[in-house]
Amino acid sequence: MNLRRILLTLGPGILFASTAIGTSHLVQATRAGADYGFALLWAVLAANLAKYPFFEFGTRYANATGTSLIAGYRTFGKWASWTYLILTALTCAFVMGGVGIVTASFLDHLFGVSQTFGFNATPHVAVITFTACVGLLFIGRFAALDKVIKAISLVLLIGTIGATIGALIHTPIAAVPPAPAGFNPWKGAEFTFLIALLGWMPSAVDLSPWVSIWALERYKQTGFTPQLRNALREFNLGYVFCVVLALCFLLLGALLLRTHDVSLPSGTAAFAAGIIGLYTEVLGPWSAPFVGSAAFAAMLGTCIACLDGFSRSFSHGIAALRDAPVQLRHERTSLILISLGALLLIIAFPEDIRTLLDLGNILSFCIAPPSALAMLILVTRRQFPEAARPKVWLRWSAYLGLTFLLGLTLLFLRSLL
Repeated sequence: MNLRRILLTLGPGILFASTAIGTSHLVQATRAGADYGFALLWAVLAANLAKYPFFEFGTRYANATGTSLIAGYRTFGKWASWTYLILTALTCAFVMGGVGIVTASFLDHLFGVSQTFGFNATPHVAVITFTACVGLLFIGRFAALDKVIKAISLVLLIGTIGATIGALIHTPIAAVPPAPAGFNPWKGAEFTFLIALLGWMPSAVDLSPWVSIWALERYKQTGFTPQLRNALREFNLGYVFCVVLALCFLLLGALLLRTHDVSLPSGTAAFAAGIIGLYTEVLGPWSAPFVGSAAFAAMLGTCIACLDGFSRSFSHGIAALRDAPVQLRHERTSLILISLGALLLIIAFPEDIRTLLDLGNILSFCIAPPSALAMLILVTRRQFPEAARPKVWLRWSAYLGLTFLLGLTLLFLRSLL
């Protein structure tokens, strides 16, 4: 595969990585390290392993069929399209609310808006953030998304690796205290956090159709459809990027916050200031550009990509339901409505950032098993091209991943009774 074809293929996997490396990594993985040290390292690794097949199926399905997973759901019947649209509508505002408020909090801290005006200005900054992101997607659409995300990903990689190396030099891993006495991830508030961590680590399973949509958009943009094995290599590169940075953020939380017995604040602007301020206080002023750029790049990339993914999924869902072509007006209308819904939630939760994030995470986790089952059926049934069907090891990985997701979901639902 020559360099030109590699560059033409590059895109969907990076977009997925940018979407994933946001609240799940910067917020939840950092919280896991800060509160429990390395006690939840297994959960981060298990979530990435269990969900991998279902995200990979997005690229596989698009490349083999030339259609999105959302179009594939329609082959089950109209009920499947309606179910997808309803579940997406139930989760999108919570997801975008959580992503938006964290992004705005870092922007607020970057320019000192709340400090300048003397009140919590993060909701106002969120309005500006959403307006800018929506404007970018309205004008530039996929081409702009692709270019912006690639630039952000480079900043994110350099910033996070730089901060992690600094933390490892400053604090040895052996210095990290164990989890608090009596820690039990299977009960009470600790179990709720475990589910929240797993819900978006590395991302929500129901976001897998976005991967298929972005792959199709990339093929359309470049006029080039790569061979399946090359498309999967590009996706795997993005997935490895996700896993490595998840471990980096957990390390940062454990080395810098857990070791110094520091908790993350729950307020919006205070949360951003807490992450950046505490890291730079421990590592030194030199680290501020690394930590600040990594944090803001992570959230900005996630915010833009999630807005694009949700709006496209609605337009594709409506098209599948009507057995009609995808309409740009549906995508743009969805983009505006999702932004407004997210802003309403941000106004309703102006101070408690953790509540909003945990609600989104838990909702995503609970709908993961049916989403995963639908994707597994699509890529293994007879109608799917035989040459593109998953190999035996990947099918078994999917069965084990589905069992893992279903078992934890049932445990969580039982804990609510």
